[in-house]
Amino acid sequence: MHTVVVGTSGTTAEDVIAVARGNARVELSGEALEALARSREIVDALAAKPEPVYGVSTGFGALASRHISPELRAQLQRNIVRSHAAGMGPRVEREVVRALMFLRLKTVASGHTGVRPSVAQTMADVLNAGITPVVHEYGSLGCSGDLAPLSHCALALMGEGDAEGPDGVVRPAGELLAEAGIEPVELREKEGLALLNGTDGMLGMLVMALADLGKLYTSADITAALTLEALLGTEKVLAPELHAIRPHPGQGASAANMAAVLKGSGLVRHYQEETAPRVQDAYSVRCAPQVAGAGRDTMAHAALVASRELASAVDNPVVLPDGRVESNGNFHGAPVAYVLDFLAIAAADLGSIAERRTDRLLDKNRSHGLPPFLADDAGVDSGLMIAQYTQAALVSEMKRLAVPASADSIPSSAMQEDHVSMGWSAARKLRTAVDNLTRIIAIELYAATRAIELRHGLTAAPASLAAIEAVRAAGVQGPGPDRFLAPDLAAADAFVRTGALVAAVESVTGPLA
Repeated sequence: MHTVVVGTSGTTAEDVIAVARGNARVELSGEALEALARSREIVDALAAKPEPVYGVSTGFGALASRHISPELRAQLQRNIVRSHAAGMGPRVEREVVRALMFLRLKTVASGHTGVRPSVAQTMADVLNAGITPVVHEYGSLGCSGDLAPLSHCALALMGEGDAEGPDGVVRPAGELLAEAGIEPVELREKEGLALLNGTDGMLGMLVMALADLGKLYTSADITAALTLEALLGTEKVLAPELHAIRPHPGQGASAANMAAVLKGSGLVRHYQEETAPRVQDAYSVRCAPQVAGAGRDTMAHAALVASRELASAVDNPVVLPDGRVESNGNFHGAPVAYVLDFLAIAAADLGSIAERRTDRLLDKNRSHGLPPFLADDAGVDSGLMIAQYTQAALVSEMKRLAVPASADSIPSSAMQEDHVSMGWSAARKLRTAVDNLTRIIAIELYAATRAIELRHGLTAAPASLAAIEAVRAAGVQGPGPDRFLAPDLAAADAFVRTGALVAAVESVTGPLA
């Protein structure tokens, strides 16, 4: 099994995905264990002093003014975990919880939190045992980080609350720890707080969304090219010299992808042979690289923010190298929340332009000779009429999901936490948007491949033919009389979701961007 070693300098997106989705084993480096021990010595020294230190010998948030006596501090740390584990609603996905736990371990291992090495090791042990705490949909305002979700994870480290075992069954966390031979942690000064303060949930979901969107943007370039072919459009708009004079990197990459798919096509520019030739194609076809490219550039910015956050130690207070323990606002989720919202906006626009292309394929007044709704016997058959309804419904929801969560703020903690990021909410709605975008692209794929097959006497590009052959082999049927459509759409969705569409095309074109 792949092993991810956690050091003091952060982690990578690849490691997050390996742990969250690939169940990679986690180990703490020797450097991390030494840094943990050094910072713990500083916290222990501060705890022994009579002066109050926030998070070490005081209450939290609006209760930070109370100095806590030594005999109550262990109880304080337990209590903050128990009281903050206040989530409600459906369970969050296993991969999200594993990313959340791993990223909290990443910050703990930095040596800036004052947590003992034994606590960090227990965090790694729980991940390696396949124990996944039950985390709920609602509870995080994204400041101080993802408090409630992280609290549910910390509760499991204490042997309390519920968790899912490696067999997928939810049981008391204490039972699962005992079966795995893991001793529950007994929290000491600063440790409860250190396990809760972080942007780890929203960051984990950002990392996974970027991985998924990377594949989807390539898939959208492919389906846009297939639609251009099916509509007998022109590939001249994809010429690299045109994109060189407006040098947005994403735009050039999308145009190059489309051009690679269309190489050798016998359908492109066939419009010139029509009795009423077109001067240019509609925006949804002609401007496909510009729209998809803007989304690609948005992803590049979001990836930069994610890389910085992955290199960060997010906690409050933090132990600095010179021995100071200082309060700060680094747990605020604004940087992550903004890009999560940006991505939802870009994804909604990509879904919207794909739906417009699909509708053009189905409209006999705009499809340049294709049958109405790509039906076998229009009137008797409805063809793909309602598939487009489904696509339109998905697009409409994506537009609602594009409303920024980060533009909102609800004060909390008796106005101590009076401006919050809502980053967790931004991440949750982005996950839904990514799912919807996959389905929208799948429907365009379904329509475009059927339309190409209805262009009798004309030969599609080799890459297009490879995509059609692969999607048919995957159980997505071609033209013919009306049939139960939902299974075909589900198969097309799986074909896009698993990356099979990109793989089929790349078998001809070579790697796409």
